[in-house]
Amino acid sequence: MDLAIVRTPDQYAPARAADDTLLINAARGGDRRAFEALYRLHVGRVHALCLRLTAHVETAEEMTQEAFVRAWQRLAGFRGESSFATWLHRLAVNVVLDQWRAQRPWYRRMTSIDDDTGFASLEHRPAVSHADHHDLESAIRRLPPGARAVLVLHDIEGWQHDEIAARSGIAVGTSKAHLHRARNLLKEWLLS
Repeated sequence: MDLAIVRTPDQYAPARAADDTLLINAARGGDRRAFEALYRLHVGRVHALCLRLTAHVETAEEMTQEAFVRAWQRLAGFRGESSFATWLHRLAVNVVLDQWRAQRPWYRRMTSIDDDTGFASLEHRPAVSHADHHDLESAIRRLPPGARAVLVLHDIEGWQHDEIAARSGIAVGTSKAHLHRARNLLKEWLLS
């Protein structure tokens, strides 16, 4: 499905979160314009989530696109037990986690907290300007992948450690250790 941005028909112009149900029902009926309206409503937050998790613009764009492709494919299975935004965000996180699992070297680093190379020292990090020290988003992007993933999922998305552990295949203790390390690194970078 090509999700190229096109002008939304007037009937969908005032679409807001409350209108998701109308758009979902129309999209389930095959109305691609309704799905495009859903895309426009939610693409910003999905992309921001993917960017926080991956810290790479191109990868975030790919993961955002994949999340919406999966949403289109699975729209019939959306039961409405949660908001569409919540369902879509969970789907986007799953897309990113699936991609990471497919790239086993990253995933192995995430599962081993004994090896401190996943949490490289500041000397191995790219130089950051003084202004960036106060930029939380920039600091989050600097985190090692495992620590960044747990921080974003726990502190930003509100997942519990048992959810993170179950979905990413790590131990609950490892999830807690990654969060602790991420918070310490952020504190060090942002307060220096």
